[in-house]
Amino acid sequence: MYRFLVVLTIASAIGLQGWRTLFNNFAVEMAGLNGAQVGIIQSVREIPGFLALLAIYVMLIMREHRLSSLSILFLGLGVGITGMLPTFAGVIITTLVMSFGFHYFETTNQSLTLQYFDRDTAPIVFGRQRSYAAATNIAVGAAIYLLSLALTYAQMYLMIGVLLVVMALWGFRQKPTRVDLPPQRKRMVWRRPYGLFYLLTFLSGARRQIFIAFAVFLMVERFGFSVQEITLLFIANNAVNYYVSPLIGKAIVRFGERKVLSLEYASLILIFLAYAMVDAKLLVAGLYILDHIFFNFAIAIRTYFQKIADPQDIAPSMAVGFTINHIAAVVLPAAGGILWMVDYRLTFIGGALLAFCSLVAVQRIPRV
Repeated sequence: MYRFLVVLTIASAIGLQGWRTLFNNFAVEMAGLNGAQVGIIQSVREIPGFLALLAIYVMLIMREHRLSSLSILFLGLGVGITGMLPTFAGVIITTLVMSFGFHYFETTNQSLTLQYFDRDTAPIVFGRQRSYAAATNIAVGAAIYLLSLALTYAQMYLMIGVLLVVMALWGFRQKPTRVDLPPQRKRMVWRRPYGLFYLLTFLSGARRQIFIAFAVFLMVERFGFSVQEITLLFIANNAVNYYVSPLIGKAIVRFGERKVLSLEYASLILIFLAYAMVDAKLLVAGLYILDHIFFNFAIAIRTYFQKIADPQDIAPSMAVGFTINHIAAVVLPAAGGILWMVDYRLTFIGGALLAFCSLVAVQRIPRV
């Protein structure tokens, strides 16, 4: 199972990083989209995450690891055809297909990791997955940097899509499961003891989407980053996270979820406020890297849930958690796009307020 999840995690990283690296420049240069349209597309991208709870019902007819492979297949198809439809409507369609694949894989990946690895091992496995994803992102960034000198956006998107389809087919041939684990409930689970997990998940999704939708767009629109500069930034960011991510997993085991998450949210308040004030390319690039480091601390939300959950609730709760994570995410990017048209600083001030709410909420985690 470890090998299976690592390979598909690498596939997911290839798809998402390839799509994200090219998207903002593709949206501006080829599709001619403005800030409001980009916000709408980012909201549409989160609809599949909002519908992640439907994975519970898909698993009535399909094993969870099979759904993981099918998700990578959809991710590959969506990314592969993105460059062929350089219009507002076309980008919305391909984004939906790609996003269904990405979000359903993330749901099953989190669930399978928590099922197959114990409380002391799961944070380490999550950290290693983030590290492998970071290394993959470096390779993708380097490849796009070189390929962008000779290939079109459509050709680069297609190459990424074909690679993902091949990796998905490999996944379908694997049999990584065990029969001695608690069977997972095939229905939605809502329990009062999980309330803090639901709240932290909701706030995390709301805050995170502001960064995903507008941090890179800020660099492209206001600071004039080229696709090569964005790619170099992604490479630098992932080089840092390749080394830092495993340390985060170890920190969760040593210091506990409360301390790790408190550090994350306190730092993000400052980072979002800085986004609203900086006026130099180098500074905004540094903020982007810092934000990614602290984003990886969010695995502590899932390991906290593992400690309080009934083992049979893991799969349905991960699906429900993904839906909760994306309730605000469906609305906030579009709302942020409207605020952007008034004053881009308001978008990032809103992110700081959400990080403050998370900091208050995380104090309810028992001290370790």
